Amino acid sequence: MTVAREIRIEGVVQGVGFRPFVFRLASEFGIKGWVLNSSEGVTIWAEAEEEVIDGFYREILAHPPKLAIIVNHSIEPREIKGYDHFFIKHSERSDHKDVIISPDVSTCDDCFREITDPNDRRYHYPFTNCTNCGPRFTIIMDVPYDRDKTTMRDFPMCPDCAREFHDPMFRRFHAQPNCCPKCGPQTTLRDLEGNVYPGLGHEFLKEGKILAVKGLGGFHLVCDATNRESVAALRKRKIREFKPFAVMCKDLDVVKRYCHLSPQEAELLESPAHPIVILKRRHLDDLPPEIAPGIHTLGVMLPYTPLHYLLFAEGLEILVMTSANISDDPLIIDNDEALKKLKGIADYFLMHNRNIYNRCDDSVTAVVGGDVQFYRRARGYVPLPVDLPVDPPGVILGCGGDLKSTFCMTKGRGAYLSQHLGDINHYGNYQQFLYTIPRFEKMLDVKPEIVVYDLHPDYMATRWAKALQGLRKIGVQHHQAHMASCMAENQVTEPALGVVCDGTGYGLDGAIWGFEFFAGTPDSLERMAHLAYMPLPGEITIKHPSRMAFTYLYEIFGDAGLQYAQSYLTALSGEEQQVLVKQLENRFNTVLTSSCGRLFDAVSALLGICTRVQYEGQAAIELETQADIDDAVPYSFDLNTGSRPYTLGVCSTFQEILGDLRHNIPVSIIAGRFHSTIAEMIIKVLERMREDTGLSVVALSGGVFQNRLLYLLLNRRLEEQGFEVLSHRKVPTNDGGLSLGQVYIASEVIRKDVSCHSIKDIEN
Repeated sequence: MTVAREIRIEGVVQGVGFRPFVFRLASEFGIKGWVLNSSEGVTIWAEAEEEVIDGFYREILAHPPKLAIIVNHSIEPREIKGYDHFFIKHSERSDHKDVIISPDVSTCDDCFREITDPNDRRYHYPFTNCTNCGPRFTIIMDVPYDRDKTTMRDFPMCPDCAREFHDPMFRRFHAQPNCCPKCGPQTTLRDLEGNVYPGLGHEFLKEGKILAVKGLGGFHLVCDATNRESVAALRKRKIREFKPFAVMCKDLDVVKRYCHLSPQEAELLESPAHPIVILKRRHLDDLPPEIAPGIHTLGVMLPYTPLHYLLFAEGLEILVMTSANISDDPLIIDNDEALKKLKGIADYFLMHNRNIYNRCDDSVTAVVGGDVQFYRRARGYVPLPVDLPVDPPGVILGCGGDLKSTFCMTKGRGAYLSQHLGDINHYGNYQQFLYTIPRFEKMLDVKPEIVVYDLHPDYMATRWAKALQGLRKIGVQHHQAHMASCMAENQVTEPALGVVCDGTGYGLDGAIWGFEFFAGTPDSLERMAHLAYMPLPGEITIKHPSRMAFTYLYEIFGDAGLQYAQSYLTALSGEEQQVLVKQLENRFNTVLTSSCGRLFDAVSALLGICTRVQYEGQAAIELETQADIDDAVPYSFDLNTGSRPYTLGVCSTFQEILGDLRHNIPVSIIAGRFHSTIAEMIIKVLERMREDTGLSVVALSGGVFQNRLLYLLLNRRLEEQGFEVLSHRKVPTNDGGLSLGQVYIASEVIRKDVSCHSIKDIEN
């Protein structure tokens, strides 16, 4: 007997070929009815025998299009309407939006074959795409995902493209960015004088020139990665002395020539997201040293748009591909802005006339111990949600921190993190923060009822949040948000232990925390232990690790520390050392800190590895690069368990490091022993915490755990000691994941109707 059923599918189901997939499947099953996109997802009306519809429904759920992500689905009985065929209805709008926007997707194999086929009408066309690939998040302005709601609305389709677009049996059926050389966006190659040149600029790249190239989510600065003069010029012009450049390789064969590559790393490089993957280099002399000064890794990506593929011609195989921004400002997305701001940096400009609506940096990832870890979550992943372990009591906005900023907005159990926004203490990034929030509100069709902010009073996001009216406001301690972030993505609701190794976070006592141990649930986290406090002599010390090394030496050894400083801290003049002595004695412009990042800085400077920081984490990264961990015996340290919170002291650690220096032990051995010491510190504290609490699940979070050496060493040792280790695999362990932890803590505080000493809860 024929019955009617209405099927609803929610999730990433628009812009991924879901309707043509359903159309073809309905034809196979003999289903009558229709399928449509709406603001709520995909709706299917099916009329056939009940067992046929059941099989049809099961097949949809079991084998959806490869880019689709089904979050919710339902099937309900309906009255038969007597359709005589199956068709695709026009999209409908409703007052309720449940569509998850797809991230941007790298060029698929079919489109790649077309742009490399001289007989195809899209041969060498830089904007070739189909239902299975191409721009999504960066061009969409509203849902449902239709062309008139994207920046492709400026390009009416030609008859050939329109036929493809309306053919349900073709892979470009309802591919909203569909276009070709006749009707789509076009590139322009020009110089600052307005002279226009043919081609894509291969000859200029080979000459050693620097190109500003407009890509998917913004401009890149591009040059031949094998040309030392070109790379050095780019570094000088961009005023970026040390921070590594990312590179783009023509294909995996080129990647393997320069880097060690595991099967999992290759799979990640070729995944639909095509992120930057941090790889270990094969040789340090095969590329200019200016690409990644002081480190042995390389950030590598593969071409993810046709335009990128087409840059690799005339012998070009590896290109520097670094974000085009100035002094930590937002990524440049506008042609006129590029011409103005990149004057004096780029020699030529390869631009196009498709607008970028949502700027989006490249994602940065690594494979560590078999797990994918995010250093920056952006293109290819945003705006996919991370599921919370519980349903939050309302719409929550977590504002994140100031560095590596993201915000997080909830809808149901989904936590939607923004793309990487940069350091929002810079005006341009703060403006991006301000206008991206309402875009997410519109995209998700929500209005925040609760806003969560970091307790640091000088954070721009905190100031903004506290000035809002009509919302419940909750302040959350920085490092507790880190731990909660790790718990959230691992779906942990029960009490756990936590270790947060970080650089800077405002503590509940006004000190700067950063090497912290907690126990409990997100709504009630007790500080169980921390690194013993050390004065931080001014914020300038964060940029000058020698100052932190001097502080440790003087605070631990007194006048004897001055002798050590004269021997090992040659980057500090005698005059500056005397000023520091007075500053430390008078506690002028100092704040107490338990920062793990500052401890790494101090040791890095003491060993002469890094004395001046040009990018966040540089001293620790270069210290890790130098470290030889083989048979590295930990240094001694002190664990004071007289009262809680327990404290970790490093007096004996520095005594033994200085002993090694006096005996001319290689810096690599000392660096390795220091890493081993940090791991041993953490293990000893956690063993004591396990005795106190009976807990053995441990969440690891904080930017220091981007240190692969420390992470792998600690992970192995913890597992040997019977701990269950939780780490980040969906959001960054650095401050880029902070906003997820904020919303999880706020959700649990409100849901359980509890108050906690670590929470500042304001009803407004």
